[in-house]
Amino acid sequence: LCGDLQTQVAFPFSLLCLQVIKCKAAVMWEANKPFSIEEVEVAPPKAHEVRIKIVATGICRSDDHVITGGLVMPFPIILGHEAAGIVESVGQGVTSIKPGDKVIPLFVPQCGECNSCLSTKGNLCSKNDIGSAAGLMPDGTTRFTCKGQAVHHFIGTSTFTEYTVVHEAAVAKIDSAAPLEKVCLIGCGFSTGYGAAVQTAKVEPGSTCAVFGLGGVGLSVVMGCKAAGASRIIAVDINSDKFAKAKELGATECVNPKDFKKPIHEVLLEMTGHGVDYSFEVIGRTETMIAALACCQYNYGVSVIVGVPPAAQKITFDPMLLFTGRAWKGSVFGGWKSKDSVPKLVADYMKKKFVLDPLITHTLPFTKINEGFDLLRTGK
Repeated sequence: LCGDLQTQVAFPFSLLCLQVIKCKAAVMWEANKPFSIEEVEVAPPKAHEVRIKIVATGICRSDDHVITGGLVMPFPIILGHEAAGIVESVGQGVTSIKPGDKVIPLFVPQCGECNSCLSTKGNLCSKNDIGSAAGLMPDGTTRFTCKGQAVHHFIGTSTFTEYTVVHEAAVAKIDSAAPLEKVCLIGCGFSTGYGAAVQTAKVEPGSTCAVFGLGGVGLSVVMGCKAAGASRIIAVDINSDKFAKAKELGATECVNPKDFKKPIHEVLLEMTGHGVDYSFEVIGRTETMIAALACCQYNYGVSVIVGVPPAAQKITFDPMLLFTGRAWKGSVFGGWKSKDSVPKLVADYMKKKFVLDPLITHTLPFTKINEGFDLLRTGK
């Protein structure tokens, strides 16, 4: 597409019409099966939509929750939500982004008009597809077709494909010098964890924190607690192989619940004398959510749920845990307003205010995505 309107008029209209793109994508046809690398057709962007060439994508436990049924979504589906890429084309009415821009897709959009977007307290835009799980674009249709069959989108992003289409509210333009294979992590894992500490919990200097789960998001929580000036950061995981990385990123102590006969919240209460000021559950298990709450200081402790809760599970706990004053909070995408904050986080990375390299354990070609998920499931 030409940027100059006068030049556009000189071409026949057919040359200006955007074409369907055929490319590779990792399609999930049904639950508990491997990804299938397929040729898919990606339709042109409609009004207020953007088509992106995906350059790098991370894999996240939330993607795996869909595969195992822990997060219920319609099939077939193209998963992936943590990525960076380059704009290939834009639909009618898109003014903030142009072809060639480097961007990060946003699984939490920012429409700028709903109650959450207008509030200084919220960030979960009403246009998100996390709650409804429709697997469709905002207009109720899909841009993906495979073998003549419509394929669903995943939380408005779908990044396990060479090209994807997202709504204009679900994409952030970033620094053109940013390395996409690094800053893709700002699309989910890093921002979610780091923001849970600095944005949702608002960890204070000198405080004591406990982080349950040391995957990429949990390690990012550790980094956020350190950046906020916490004096004690206790990292908790049943995989002791993760302790060295946690300490490298700021954990002061590491605890494996398997090393104790008593419940882990009792261990943490004994270690601290009164409980931690802030705790973070970054796994998505109801038992650890209660343990994280129980290990907080009984009157002013704050516990934040960061891990995606499993579908159809309920939580039962002693209400006295809250009556004495503890606060229990949830955090989606670290509490950041996505379109506003993602470019700033990328800028902070470029200024070396935080590191991302330690969060990248493996770099694999797209066709080895199933091997990537094997590494995720085995804690590697």
